[in-house]
Formats: sequence, C-alpha cells, structure tokens
Amino acid sequence: MSEDHSGEIADRYRRRAAAFTARVEAVPDDRWSSPTPCEGWTVAELVAHVAEAAGLFLALVDRQPPPAPSAADDPVGAWLASRDAIVDGLADPAVARLEYEGELGQATFEMAIDRFASTDLVLHTWDLSRAAGLDERLDPDDVHQIFEAMRPVDEMLRRSGSFGPKVEPPDGADEQTRLLAFLGRRV
Repeated sequence: MSEDHSGEIADRYRRRAAAFTARVEAVPDDRWSSPTPCEGWTVAELVAHVAEAAGLFLALVDRQPPPAPSAADDPVGAWLASRDAIVDGLADPAVARLEYEGELGQATFEMAIDRFASTDLVLHTWDLSRAAGLDERLDPDDVHQIFEAMRPVDEMLRRSGSFGPKVEPPDGADEQTRLLAFLGRRV
C-alpha cells in the first residue's frame, strides 16, 4: 500500500479514544437517556453506536471482536471492550495491515480505523459532551486535521447520509465551531 504510519495511527486512535472514554465515564447517571445532537439517539445509543465500531471494522478483515457486555445493559463496558479490541488490532501488525476491498477501494484495517473510527470518536466526543453537559472542547489539532480532510470530500459526505446539511457558523467562529457547523451540528 503506502509507507508505514502504524505507530502514528495507533497513537492517534488511543489518544482520541482516551478523550471519548473520559467523557463516557463522566456521564451523570441521569443523562444516559438525554437526546444527543445526532437526531434520534440518546447518550446511551450514541455510546452503543461507537462501541459497535469494533465489530464492524474487524469484520472488514474477517476477524471477530472478543466477547463484550451488551451496550444496552452496560454502555461503558461495551465501549471499553470495543476500544480495547481496536487498540489490540492496531497493535498487532498482522491485523493492522490486513487488507480489504471497500467502497473507496483497497484499504487496510488500520486505514479504516484512522479514516472513519478515529474521526468518529472526535465528533461523537462533542456530541456526547453536549448531551451530557460535559466539557465540549476538542483537541484543536484533531479538529484542524479532520476539517482539512473533510472539506475536499464535502459532496461525498452529504451523499453518504452520515452528516446533515451544513449549518452557517456564527461570525468569528473558531475552527471547532466551523467544523461542527460544516458537519451539520448546531452549536
């Protein structure tokens, strides 16, 4: 494929997962059923969605995630198991470099994690934080990297249905606010 960025990808995922984990573990007991900026999802459903990522991405390379708690019964436990399965896959070069044919062509497990799961973590960290009344600040470097990567594929993002229509950010908005508005989030 291309040059080796395995360590960088794994480090980025672990760092972003740590930020998401901190928010998940800080959700007040009375906020798990709160609505999120992701229309139709509660906090618990959002965490379940993110937790399901391990199974989906491992399936791309014909691997099964290890047993995990049900996200419906234990969203924190399900997320932690998912995070660990992805971290373990990234740490194992035999899994990290497994190839599959996807919608965007030939890719590897680690490329899929970096392009999709890792990016999703940052965006859903904000969604979770907003819904649970937690600190909404995202890492500015992550925001910049994601915004730069997503702007050129604007049309494809809209066609995929993963993001809503862009929202006009307020005048003088910071880059995080502009990214969120670009992805259809109302800040």
